[in-house]
Amino acid sequence: MKKCIWALSSPSEQQYHDLEWGVPVHDDRLLFEFLILEGAQAGLSWSTILNKRDGYRKAFDNFDAKKIAAYDNRKISELLANPDIVRNKLKINAAVINAQAFLNVQQTFSSFDEYIWLFVDGKPLQNAWKTAAGIPASTVRSELMSKDLKKRGFKFVGSTICYAYMQAVGMVNDHTIDCFRHAEIKTQYL
Repeated sequence: MKKCIWALSSPSEQQYHDLEWGVPVHDDRLLFEFLILEGAQAGLSWSTILNKRDGYRKAFDNFDAKKIAAYDNRKISELLANPDIVRNKLKINAAVINAQAFLNVQQTFSSFDEYIWLFVDGKPLQNAWKTAAGIPASTVRSELMSKDLKKRGFKFVGSTICYAYMQAVGMVNDHTIDCFRHAEIKTQYL
């Protein structure tokens, strides 16, 4: 079966591609997980983050936003010493700030899912890229999302990170048209 070219780099990327990437996510906990992981990935390869994903889940209380929002300096110091995650103080502090902002969005919109899917009018955008080279790093929608998230206090949510997030949680179907997952996702999640 033909796959997106990036999925051929490693077994973990292939599994992620085949099972998760581009599948619409509506679970707030998982939406939060991807938000934190996409921010952690900034400046690094996605394979680095995938290989540390289990470490992140353990270190960050399975991405329980309420617990993360209450992290204190002692917990942040513990995270900075944890080799199972990316030990970047700005990114770790951003995870705590983002947890607080995430909880505020949940209160305002009843769920983060209700809020974040507004940027694609509640349904996945179905793209038709012939090659990976045609896929943009950001779009007008990801720029709008970035600006709104920043206005709400989120960190590490630039337009490129937002677009990668949109791809990851299935807000856009960016599998190339020759990839077997493009048609599967298009028909299963219209």
